[in-house]
Amino acid sequence: MPLHDRPIGERIEALLALSREHADVFCSPSAWLARERYLAKHPTRILAMKCMDGRIHLPHATRTPLGIITPFRNLGGIFHLGWPYLGEMLTDAVHAAIHGGNGVLLIISYHFSRGDLARGCAGFACDAEAALAHANEIRRQAEQVFGRDHRNVYPLVCGFETDTDSLIVHGSEGVTLDIGELTLAEGAELDQRVAQVCPDMPGDIRRDLLPLLQGNLQHVDSLRGTARELDIEHREWVICIGRGFDFLHLPNTALIVGPYSPDLSEPIATAAAIIDANMKAGRIPADGFLLLASTPYEAIGVDRARAELKSRFLSEFAARVISREHPRLAASMLSRTAVVHWPSRRLELLAQE
Repeated sequence: MPLHDRPIGERIEALLALSREHADVFCSPSAWLARERYLAKHPTRILAMKCMDGRIHLPHATRTPLGIITPFRNLGGIFHLGWPYLGEMLTDAVHAAIHGGNGVLLIISYHFSRGDLARGCAGFACDAEAALAHANEIRRQAEQVFGRDHRNVYPLVCGFETDTDSLIVHGSEGVTLDIGELTLAEGAELDQRVAQVCPDMPGDIRRDLLPLLQGNLQHVDSLRGTARELDIEHREWVICIGRGFDFLHLPNTALIVGPYSPDLSEPIATAAAIIDANMKAGRIPADGFLLLASTPYEAIGVDRARAELKSRFLSEFAARVISREHPRLAASMLSRTAVVHWPSRRLELLAQE
């Protein structure tokens, strides 16, 4: 039986099992060595702002070791660098990289489907041009914060075409590089092509972007001629609030609300409306949905205690919004509150109070 059709208890346990599996893989000796080796060769820090859509799995689509790309996920990939918490997180990440002597590649992504408009980003009503316009606005904000010369932080707008998993690099003057249009043989020319599309990109950052594009080309080529299920029905049954959901890349399963916007009630209410519609349409069972709150922490003691307090706050806040905006739906809500030990990606459930 598909996961979406199972009883809510089985669905929750399957999701938690997935998180445990993800942590086990991340902590394995092979994965640790792969990360260390990769960073020794490619020290540029890579941050990615992207939609919560499970199809947008950049490490998988670029064949990059887990833990190299730091994700910022939110409904629709909608962000504003003026949001206080988001701005602080980005600035801290940039400072850490610069103090280590490394540049930063800030990937600002949007996604769409060439085969069917309806498979595009629901956050922009499947309007790819609107999603691209928003990504360009984030790029302008990044330039305002980190400098327009792009010498230390390079904000790169990238499209993600979900039918083929191909990246589209947007350069200056409207020039693009579509990985999906290249053959494997043309992979040898990627360095030259990136230099033409992004002539102002520093050499060290371009050097460390190339493995992502080469990996994406190999990934896209491996999918050519294979049958893929593209017309996936929206069957989300989880609302995630907070951060630390790296294990969640199942298509149409979870709606992730990052704790970035000053007004979290709007995206939470939107996510609840989607879950409610899924239940009413019979796309998911009506026996319940999951509200999962999570906050990462680095060290035991004060850092973990603060993460626990924050997760409980987010869970209670989201529950109040859902109860107010969708009282009938709230009756079927099951809540789990957790913290994530970030160095191991281990999800730790907190006792219910």
